[in-house]
Amino acid sequence: MPRADWQFLGNLPLVFPSPGEQAAIVRFLDWANGRLERAIRAKRKVIALLTEQKQAIIHRAVTRGLDPSIPLKPSGIPWLGDIPQHWEALRAKYLYREVDERSIDGSEELLSVSHLTGVTPRSQKNITMFKAASYVGHRLCRPGDLVVNTMWAWMGALGVSAHAGIISPAYAVYRPLRPECIVAIYMDGLLRSMPYVSNIICRSTGLRASRLRLYPEEFFRLPVIQPPANEQQQIVQAIQGETANLKTSISRLEREIELLLEYRTRLVADVVTGKLDVREAAARLPEDASPKAPIPAEDLLSEAEPEPEAVE
Repeated sequence: MPRADWQFLGNLPLVFPSPGEQAAIVRFLDWANGRLERAIRAKRKVIALLTEQKQAIIHRAVTRGLDPSIPLKPSGIPWLGDIPQHWEALRAKYLYREVDERSIDGSEELLSVSHLTGVTPRSQKNITMFKAASYVGHRLCRPGDLVVNTMWAWMGALGVSAHAGIISPAYAVYRPLRPECIVAIYMDGLLRSMPYVSNIICRSTGLRASRLRLYPEEFFRLPVIQPPANEQQQIVQAIQGETANLKTSISRLEREIELLLEYRTRLVADVVTGKLDVREAAARLPEDASPKAPIPAEDLLSEAEPEPEAVE
């Protein structure tokens, strides 16, 4: 691990503005940072609401189907309730088998498993964790495999992979016994819906809530509802159509948050290094200027609400 010893730190040149200018810088940055943080918070609240709406659409479709007039029957699963009469409810052991294939040279694409995005290439995500020196011996997964982050399954960190690649050896990989009966995107939405995530929490074991693990024997006991394959495909298409605008809005807000964070970092760097003189701006701030001072509601709304023309 890299270290910075006292000899290095002691010889590091530092710049010091006058105490008055330091106070002006702190005052200005406190004010600016407060406004930025509240704008970011407002956008995150909108994202949470849009995500909740998207999850509700997915939950309704994957557990009830698309036709509300179809007769229902008890699923036999207390935490799930009734399902369409022609659907089945099977234990996961009748749908999946565990596989343990390992990479020979570690050259395959590195994949990440997230509770937000499911299984995605790590190159598409902003991950700052250290990479392993070698991926030889890591687990392999194929398109259609269900990948479960064993330690974070209780948060919904699982998904059906659309990619071939390598994952952590600590993850579990389950392969469909009858691939023709399972539409991958349907299963991804079903197992990441709130009722299933809640039940996965109950099936996970560990000493602490943050260290719960979902072991294969418990996964195989999980009851999984199964519409016919053609109906699964129809459900997937309906979900994609109903949630397209929500996904676009969420992506736009996430990008706006990234830009605000980048702006804050650059602003701090420019101010503390003297590239931007804020003494006059700080002097013009009202006496009660504070990071906690409320922003007018119209300002919050104008920054948080996605513009209709930006939605596809």
